[in-house]
Amino acid sequence: MNSQDLRINGDRLWSSLMELAQIGATPKGGVCRLALTELDRQGRDLVLGWAREAGMTVTVDKIGNAFMRRAGRNNALPPVMTGSHIDTQPTGGKFDGNYGVLAGLEVVRTLNDHSIQTEAPIEVAFWTNEEGSRFVPVMMGSGVFAKAFTLEHAYAATDTEGLTVRAELEKIGYIGTEEPGAHALGTYFETHIEQGPVLEDHDITIGVVTGVLGIKWYDCTVTGMEAHAGPTPMALRKDALQVAAQLMQEVVAVAHRHPPDGKGNGRGTVGMVQVHPNSRNVIPGRVKFSIDLRNSSDELVEAMDADIKACAARISAASGLPIQIELVSHYPAQPFHADCINAVAKAASDLGYSSMPVVSGAGHDAVYMARLAPTGMIFIPCKDGISHNEIEDAKPAHLEAGCNVLLLAMLTRAS
Repeated sequence: MNSQDLRINGDRLWSSLMELAQIGATPKGGVCRLALTELDRQGRDLVLGWAREAGMTVTVDKIGNAFMRRAGRNNALPPVMTGSHIDTQPTGGKFDGNYGVLAGLEVVRTLNDHSIQTEAPIEVAFWTNEEGSRFVPVMMGSGVFAKAFTLEHAYAATDTEGLTVRAELEKIGYIGTEEPGAHALGTYFETHIEQGPVLEDHDITIGVVTGVLGIKWYDCTVTGMEAHAGPTPMALRKDALQVAAQLMQEVVAVAHRHPPDGKGNGRGTVGMVQVHPNSRNVIPGRVKFSIDLRNSSDELVEAMDADIKACAARISAASGLPIQIELVSHYPAQPFHADCINAVAKAASDLGYSSMPVVSGAGHDAVYMARLAPTGMIFIPCKDGISHNEIEDAKPAHLEAGCNVLLLAMLTRAS
């Protein structure tokens, strides 16, 4: 059978997604299956059971990453891998992460249905604690695998009750024997709901992901002077909140000033604000707020960094109030491999699906895999662009389309 004529079983994919979603199902239709809980164990057991039924062998490493392998004709070749995660947010949905894992499993089932043997092995992975909702850092399993941080650092992370990653991995029986990162990797694809509104807004089925935005997070503190709101004239105030509000507006303006090549990938967000003393009739004396800057290249992120700091200096000089900006986290931009991007685009075209290049504003395990091997991502629309929410939703036809693209892209690399 010509690979161009292959199609996955959309009903089977949907059924698997709905069955996995029952583990940790919430009354509002979402999923709460936090990393390394008993529910996570049940989800892992279910998925690995399906893999074994499909004739795959299973390996688990010391951080709990699981690798499900379908042999190829030449098992000395590094595998073509796909995957994502099955842990969720506390108020998560059915598709974030889970779709990427079960799409990979459906690719294997489809190859089995048609007795197709690939030259290189095919593997499906799920990574430990991608969400970071119970333990930090986020993308923990893939980060340890890629040597972004050590196994010991991950093991020592604790949740709000003081329970460690190591203890909870042991409790659910998922500390494997393989050293993280020792697993061979030839190519990596990840299929995911977009988690944003762009594809739906453009009525496009497939997002050909070219990379992931670089991120800088800051804490900004404006220091003024508390004073009584009644007796203090406007001209004599040192109002930290009014000065902070000017800079908050500049955060948004900076993003508009730094789109790459006019494509508008600059992002500027203030998501957290703390006002002191936070009293109705007291002029605010100190305001601390977050700044989140993102763009598609490190150069553009650095340009935004310089721009917002210049704005802060100008506003501070005009107001006379000190403004301190402290960098708290930095994630470099991660472009994906041209061959993988082209494989996804060609598969979408061959299958007759509408597609467009997109950039991911959120982090994914593919970010760390791209440091190790050629990597690409496939996005499909999600309803209203909503994710990390119990009402997260995706159309069965889009889920099927994304999986068909994954099938053809993986076959291209595994031949």
